[in-house]
Amino acid sequence: MTILSDTATNTIIDEIELLLAELDSHVFGKQRQVRLALCCLLARGHLLIEDLPGMGKTTLAHALAGSLGLEFNRLQFTSDLLPADVIGGSIYDRESQQFRFHPGPVFTQVLLADEINRASPKAQSALLEAMEERQVSSDGQTHRLPEPFFVIATQNPTQLIGTFPLPESQLDRFLMRLELGYPDHAAEREILRRGQQRPLDREFGQGLGKNRLFALQLLVEKVHVSDAILDYIQLILDASRKDSAFIQGLSPRAGIGLLAAARAWALIHGRKLVLPEDIQAVAPGILVHRLQATTDHATADRDQLVNKLLQRLPVP
Repeated sequence: MTILSDTATNTIIDEIELLLAELDSHVFGKQRQVRLALCCLLARGHLLIEDLPGMGKTTLAHALAGSLGLEFNRLQFTSDLLPADVIGGSIYDRESQQFRFHPGPVFTQVLLADEINRASPKAQSALLEAMEERQVSSDGQTHRLPEPFFVIATQNPTQLIGTFPLPESQLDRFLMRLELGYPDHAAEREILRRGQQRPLDREFGQGLGKNRLFALQLLVEKVHVSDAILDYIQLILDASRKDSAFIQGLSPRAGIGLLAAARAWALIHGRKLVLPEDIQAVAPGILVHRLQATTDHATADRDQLVNKLLQRLPVP
């Protein structure tokens, strides 16, 4: 493993290790998912966490926000939620005799969109501009969102009652999709010991902070990518477009996200260059929610289809 040699950079790498240790103390037995979630945020992406109720989705989102030390809002998505409940709206001010824009909960650095697929498509679409452009439009005016701006959304499986599947345009705004799964025996025992205690019930201190987060994100962009790695990413994109298991292949945006996430994964593991195993580590989380299986493969597990796609490609 090639360790970044610059002293200041090594200090930041130490901060990453401390941050991961704190996250692991809140989310038990999910080290890989925790690292992928942090990788997503370091790559300036939005995170979608999908699993059954009670599996720790909201706990992970709270832990990420608290550990980063950023401004945090939580918005519960329900079937009667309106777009104005998300982005805000203009209210008449009697004193000034004019309309003033009152920001909604989206005006924060970390927005937890809890159970996002329980809201109607109209309410879901209120986040599209915010996630892509880091701004919202209301009554013909554009309002910039705080920096940094992350959406951590949780959703229940679509077969559960009262859910509205996210459209492809919404899914594509999320850099990464994760599933937590059931905890192992030791992790579940610790969860039972702690009972209902949640991350927000515990002290996080100052957290990483905005400036240190920006420094990490700049380091991610400086992680070296060789031509061979770029060839590998293009090979994955091209193979997805030719694979009969999927209705359509991956877009260039998916390739950009795959590269950014691989850079962040390499940095988290103390490397200054991207290796093929970095691509393979983040690829399922980047690709699965962007690929829709054909009718012949509708009952197949999409994770398995993506893994098969990766396994049959030559590794540089």
